[in-house]
Amino acid sequence: MGRVVIRRSLLNGNVSCPPSKSYTHRALFISSLAYGKSHIINPLISRDTIATIEACKAFGIKIKRKGDELIVFGKDILKVPDNVINVENSGTTMRFVTAISSLVKGGYVVITGDDSIRKRPMRPLLLALKQLGINSFSTRKNDKAPIIVQGGRINGKQINIDGSISSQFISGILIAGVYAESEIFLSVNGKQVSRSYIESTINVMSKFGAKIKYSKDYKKYHIYNKKYVPANFTIPGDFSAAALLLSAGVLAGKEVTISNLDFSLPQGDLKILDILKELGAVIRIDKKNGTVTAVGTEELDGREFDLSDTPDLLPVVAILSLKSRNPVRIYGVSHTRYKETNRLKIIASELRKLGVKTLVVPDEIRIVPPKKLKNAHLDSHNDHRLFMSFVIAGMMTESSVVEGVESVDVSYPSFIKDMRKIGAKIN
Repeated sequence: MGRVVIRRSLLNGNVSCPPSKSYTHRALFISSLAYGKSHIINPLISRDTIATIEACKAFGIKIKRKGDELIVFGKDILKVPDNVINVENSGTTMRFVTAISSLVKGGYVVITGDDSIRKRPMRPLLLALKQLGINSFSTRKNDKAPIIVQGGRINGKQINIDGSISSQFISGILIAGVYAESEIFLSVNGKQVSRSYIESTINVMSKFGAKIKYSKDYKKYHIYNKKYVPANFTIPGDFSAAALLLSAGVLAGKEVTISNLDFSLPQGDLKILDILKELGAVIRIDKKNGTVTAVGTEELDGREFDLSDTPDLLPVVAILSLKSRNPVRIYGVSHTRYKETNRLKIIASELRKLGVKTLVVPDEIRIVPPKKLKNAHLDSHNDHRLFMSFVIAGMMTESSVVEGVESVDVSYPSFIKDMRKIGAKIN
């Protein structure tokens, strides 16, 4: 596993935000189910989205790359893949492929991935598919990948699903459920986490002609039978990545401006703008031109933050806490234990190496920063969001090391290059 050495840095300049990973996943899968030619404009090409492209191709979908577009020749009848579908490290790909595999006309689909993927829970989705008449199961009988799905037809009916682990289960059912034999009425049991990602799913589905009704609390859905139609869809800049870049500007910057942002499409991680304001950071927002500028701040205010709907902001808020004059409490994050890694546990243990006091209870973390951060050797456990966050934290030390540089290919391949461009001292 590769590592980088980071030295104290002063950032200044402009960075173009990479395209959204979550929107790229959704646009690819949905356009693949729309019979005809669609154009996905400005997609993110990364390890995770390549896994989605390869999965769609395995179902017989033709996808061409032309300039900054992906041209998708969708089908409403999917073929049985010739081989096992390997989703690599992409949880979104695994959950969506599992649901979509139920649309294959006869035959079986086998889905697996890397070590991290084979540890991630699938039980809520498998139980929901069973209610819809789909036979799916774990080869190891532990409700985790490898997963086998028997193709056939989805029987529309009233079903229930657990929403407390991942919103990807619900999004998968929504995307595939459009092609059920009859309408589906989906109810969510327990707390629904990451609701903003479901909103993004419904937004993309509507752009391709689908019709979904849902309750304000995102716990009840009515999925209509209405085939997808081809469309052109432009992927917005990724506010998950923008959150990291803005935190770098606040923590180690003079002035850092992030461009290529679209405020019109729903993205839960837009919440970072409100969080930065609450912390007392100085930011300037220009919605017309799609930019946000973060100004370096010497000291931030401690606050309490509920991230139940925006789990990807946990690493960002955690490192922002390092400049807080007061303790920071982050809660509603128990489901971050089921991401690429147990993010809650790793953030707590790695920040301690910097001299930070952390306390973890089942659904929250409390962070008390020291007056001065220690140099440290930090291990991201090959988790892309943790790696990028730890690199930014390292810019506030004299010299620190972060393991796991290869992981940035998952969501932000040009991260190191972009950071160096604005003054980051990374070797």
